[in-house]
Amino acid sequence: MPRLTADAPFLHPDVELKNASFGRYCEVGKGSRVQNADFGDYSYCDRYADMANADVGKFANIASYVRIGATDHPMHTASMHHFLYRSDDYWDDAGVDEAFFAARAARRVRIGHDVWIGHNAQIKPEITIGHGAIVASGAVVTKDVAPYTIVAGVTAKPLRRRFPKALAERMIALAWWDWDHTRLKDALPDFRAMPAEAFLEKYEA
Repeated sequence: MPRLTADAPFLHPDVELKNASFGRYCEVGKGSRVQNADFGDYSYCDRYADMANADVGKFANIASYVRIGATDHPMHTASMHHFLYRSDDYWDDAGVDEAFFAARAARRVRIGHDVWIGHNAQIKPEITIGHGAIVASGAVVTKDVAPYTIVAGVTAKPLRRRFPKALAERMIALAWWDWDHTRLKDALPDFRAMPAEAFLEKYEA
């Protein structure tokens, strides 16, 4: 495991980046592709994640082979094929369909803070995953996920709450993900040892 830094993300081999930005202490796993996406502080993705058009909050945990913002083909036209919009791959005098690519890029996924997305899960475009939510391995998410909710299945459906609603609201109000690096370190023993409610009782103002 590399020692992460605040200065630049740790990139494993064979990473592809295009129009990507990163906060502090971020990591991108081997063979991952990140395009038109922003990572908040401490967020990471494991091996061979494929992410496009996404705003990722802080402390996001994105497992291997996750697909976020999978791009769609046009279904309302006579053909769905690349030649409609990647036309310059086929003809010297035909340009790309800029409007199509702009519309695709605008369909952003929004992932909250402290979210866990399990191995091989898929998050479709224009989906919001709330703070503290969990997406189970292999799930295909086609609808928004409420904060601190666990979803699973194809298509994904709520399984149960991670925390009761009142506790989740208190955790969001605490917003520990906005603490500075030193305060996080000072609270590390309590993060490790305390159940969520006890942690809240100690750190709520």
